[in-house]
Parts: sequence; C-alpha cells; structure tokens
Amino acid sequence: MKTSRVSFAAALAAGAVLALSGTAFAHVSVQPGDAPKGGYATINFKVPNERDNASTTQLEVNFPIDQPLTSVMPQDIPGWTSTVEKTKLDKPLSVHGKQVNEVVTKVTWTGGKIEPGKFQQFPVSVGKLPDNADKMVFKAIQTYDNNEVVRWIEEAKEGAAEPQNPAPTLKLTAAAGGDHHDDAKPADGKNAAQDAAKDERHDEASAPSGSDTTARALGIAGIVLGLGGVAFGIASRRRSA
Repeated sequence: MKTSRVSFAAALAAGAVLALSGTAFAHVSVQPGDAPKGGYATINFKVPNERDNASTTQLEVNFPIDQPLTSVMPQDIPGWTSTVEKTKLDKPLSVHGKQVNEVVTKVTWTGGKIEPGKFQQFPVSVGKLPDNADKMVFKAIQTYDNNEVVRWIEEAKEGAAEPQNPAPTLKLTAAAGGDHHDDAKPADGKNAAQDAAKDERHDEASAPSGSDTTARALGIAGIVLGLGGVAFGIASRRRSA
C-alpha cells in the first residue's frame, strides 16, 4: 500500500506536467516573437494541429485596425490560397510621401491541410510597424475539416496566467535604426524559405518566450509535486513503522 501511494503521486505529477505543458505549447503564435518599432519585418504565424482526428483547413488572421499596416504581403505557400481583405481609412496615412487610403484588416488561408501531429507556418511581410506601441495582437481563427472552430482571440494580461486561447502577440522593440523598407518586398520561394529557417533558428536561440517559460515552470512544479509525493510516501512508511 505504501509503495502504491508513492507510485500514484509520481504518476499524477507526471500526468499533470504532460497535460499542462501540451496546453502551453499548442496554440497559434507569431515567430519571431518580436520586431523593431517603426520598421518592416517578415513574421510567421505558426499553426499546430491540435486534434488527433481532424485536419486544419483554414486560418484567418485579423490585423488590429487601431494599428493600421499599409503593407501586408503573404508569401505563396504550396497548396494554400491567401485572401487579403482591406478597409478604407477615415483619415489617409502618409507613407514615404504617399497618401494611403486603405489598410489590410484580415488575411485568410484556405485550400491546404495541416494533418494531425503536424504544423504549418504562414509567412507575411508587414509594415510599417507602429512606433508608439509595445505590442501588436492578432486575433486568429483556426478551422478544422470537422467544422470545429477554435478562436485564438484572448489577450494575455500582465501578471495573469496565460488564457485558454491566447491571441498571437508580436512584441515591438526599440528600433535598431534605419527604415528597412526592402523587407516589405515580396520574397521569392527560395529567399522566403531561408527567411523562415532563420526565424526558426532565431526562436530556438533566443530567450524563452512566454509559452516556453510557462511550460518550463509547469515542468518544475510537476517535479516538485512528484518529489513531494515521494516524501509523503516515505514519511507515511516511517510513521507506520
């Protein structure tokens, strides 16, 4: 009986770590997670398939209207079709000496398929990023071929736990200098693939993101819980003796 108590506590801790860590990792995110203020950048919306019995067949990303972007250009992805929606501005913006009357509000990808156990990245060249904000929140909607819809639209609050369905968030950092407008030009397949690879390496080499930090914290908590279970079992055995 004493041994089974220890085993049960350890198994419970391990199960909690696996379940909670999976929740922390499996959501639509922006990679890399940061970009310089006031410039142009190529970002990737990373979409993992969370279901074992359905495939993702559509991704819709909404761009914040209160932080208008005058340039949003999706990269072509084999098997997928992208649709860009724009809206008229009440007050035109001046960009590089030109008047801009409309901005992108939504990009939707359809026609492809993300099968169970796989993910897909959707690269987009964006700009000019805001220079008076610390982040941009993109509300994403993921649709499966069984008609299930998952809305990644909840904004994380500072000091609070990560929401159940967090919206992809891009952190805006201090400008490094220079206006890299060339980054907004459409990339050919080879260069875009290289950019995506660089972004992936950047994520792996950079400091842990919020979701990585959450997962690691949960992992540590699970280990502590497991050790606590072992200690409880030993203490119980000593009291019995």
